[in-house]
Amino acid sequence: MRLYLRSTDRRPDPAPLRTDDRAAVLVGMLIWTLLWIAALVWHGRLADADREWWIWTPPAGIVLGALGLVYLHRRQGAGR
Repeated sequence: MRLYLRSTDRRPDPAPLRTDDRAAVLVGMLIWTLLWIAALVWHGRLADADREWWIWTPPAGIVLGALGLVYLHRRQGAGR
């Protein structure tokens, strides 16, 4: 086994796989939405345990997912 191969000895890189990244982002946003609903249902228990900040974590995930969708949409448009 060699640790280094000259560029003439290397095989070419395989073609990249086409994937639907939007589906993964949408599933993540759905999970964050369900967690937000659960946090709102148990708001009293979270407040008693001094974990009221947990209510704002899922919306942050949803917003980041939305930004990810915008990024993917722009990247897809640029690739055409």
